[in-house]
Amino acid sequence: MEKRAFLVLENGDVYEGKAFGAEKEAVGELVFTTAMTGYLETLTDPSYFGQIVCQTFPLIGNYGVIPSDFESKKPALTAYIVRELCQQPSNFRSDGMIDTFLKDNDIPGICGIDTRCLTKTVREYGVMNCALLYREPAKEDIESLKSYKVTNAVKSVSTDHAEKFEAENGGLNVVLMDFGAKNNIRRELVKRGCNVTVVPGNTTADEIKAMAPDGIMLSNGPGDPEENTEIIAEIKKLCEYKIPTFGICLGHQIMALSQGAKTEKLKYGHRGANQPATDTKTGRVYITSQNHGYAVVADTLPENAYESFVNANDGTCEGVTYTNMPVFTVQFHPEACGGPLDTSFLFDRFITMMKEDKKNA
Repeated sequence: MEKRAFLVLENGDVYEGKAFGAEKEAVGELVFTTAMTGYLETLTDPSYFGQIVCQTFPLIGNYGVIPSDFESKKPALTAYIVRELCQQPSNFRSDGMIDTFLKDNDIPGICGIDTRCLTKTVREYGVMNCALLYREPAKEDIESLKSYKVTNAVKSVSTDHAEKFEAENGGLNVVLMDFGAKNNIRRELVKRGCNVTVVPGNTTADEIKAMAPDGIMLSNGPGDPEENTEIIAEIKKLCEYKIPTFGICLGHQIMALSQGAKTEKLKYGHRGANQPATDTKTGRVYITSQNHGYAVVADTLPENAYESFVNANDGTCEGVTYTNMPVFTVQFHPEACGGPLDTSFLFDRFITMMKEDKKNA
């Protein structure tokens, strides 16, 4: 017999559905993603730490579970919401079902609810907390949701040891600071001939300089960027060494904070594979994959920095280039997989930057 489950929102709304995945109650920050493909990448993206994720696409699980598509070793999200769960996947690469995968990783899920209505509610009221329960919620359940906050996010998902990945005929050495890094960032660098050393997010500037890297990659990650005060201080110090640096998502935000800029929480964030980002120099619009709830406040950027990309929908900052050091960052994901590949050329730009710096050293 299918078990009943209830999703209760901070605003008092309640949705009844069916439970799947691990049988446990959960509290988290409710967010939605509009991506039509790539649910495995969503499930294994560390940036979803502390969040209960709703998929707007109505059918999830149809191509099963494919470990080679994972963006990390295990899911970091708190719970998973889908309209219809496919229990009979059809894909020659499939290694199992979503239900079993979530059970194995102790992640609860709820299906059979109106995800369209749920998404419209979040768009109207903004991101809010919610709980997945196996009983009809009481008034005190709703009241208790207001105190929940995602904390210690980067510390919870970052690696605890350095690991090196060699490229065939690798000529450049890149240090990837792991704030919750997606695996495809490393893959994109390795396939371009970079030897990548993944290090914990709290690695110090002096420790990184001692590794003599040709470039530094600041990864994506979860949570409020301003929470990472120690990391921000180390990035500021690292900038003094003028090492070519490329930042993505949280890495973009942390770099801006290290240079005196500010960040703000968005009403419901940008999560999905169809966000338009406009190049401020050329006017060209790129379709990008995104997953973030915070943004850099463009008006607070220092004089030695300018917006390189802006969101074509709401005008928020999507990229920053720094003129006093070899550093550029973007809010979106040029390594997106699955997702649009429009901006993968940014990895090539990073490679060119490192080669030129090495040549002029």
